[in-house]
Amino acid sequence: MSEIKPTELTHFSSSGRARMVDVADKSVTQRVAIASGILRMLPETLARIRAGKIAKGDVLTVADVAAVMAAKRTADLIPMCHSLPLSGVEIVYDETLPADASGCVALKVFATVNCVGQTGVEMEALCAVSMALLTVYDMCKAIDREMRIECVQLEEKRGGKSGIWVRAT
Repeated sequence: MSEIKPTELTHFSSSGRARMVDVADKSVTQRVAIASGILRMLPETLARIRAGKIAKGDVLTVADVAAVMAAKRTADLIPMCHSLPLSGVEIVYDETLPADASGCVALKVFATVNCVGQTGVEMEALCAVSMALLTVYDMCKAIDREMRIECVQLEEKRGGKSGIWVRAT
C-alpha cells in the first residue's frame, strides 16, 4: 500500500485547515455508488424477521425507510459532504451467505444511490447501508444479543473524472 501524500487529502487546505471541497468546476455527470454491509445474527432471529414475527413491526420495510432517510441526510451527518439532489436510493437484502463458525447467519444489505451532480454519492450509499443495519439491529436487539455488524464497505462507484471503480473480490 502506498503512502498518502498531504496534497491528496482534498478536505484540507494548503495550510492544513479543514475545508469543504469546491466542486464548481467539476463536470455534472451521472453518479452511482453501491455499498454493502453485513449483520450477523442467530438463525432464529432471521427466521422471525422473514416471518414478520418481530414485535416492533416489519423490520426490513422500516430499515428501507431508514436507509433512504440516511442517504438523503448524509450532508447533515458528515461535515464535509455536499448536499446532493439524489435521484434514487435502492436497498436490497441477501440472506444467502453461509453461517459463520459460531452458527450466526448473515443478512447482507446493499444500497445503490444515484444522482446527477458534480460529486460522488459514496458517502450516501455507506450511510444508507449503515442505517439499514442499525435499524435491523435496533428492532431485534431485545431477542438477539449475538448480533454484530461487519464489513461496511464501498463495492462500486461510477461517474466523474475517475470513472468506474469496482472492489476486487
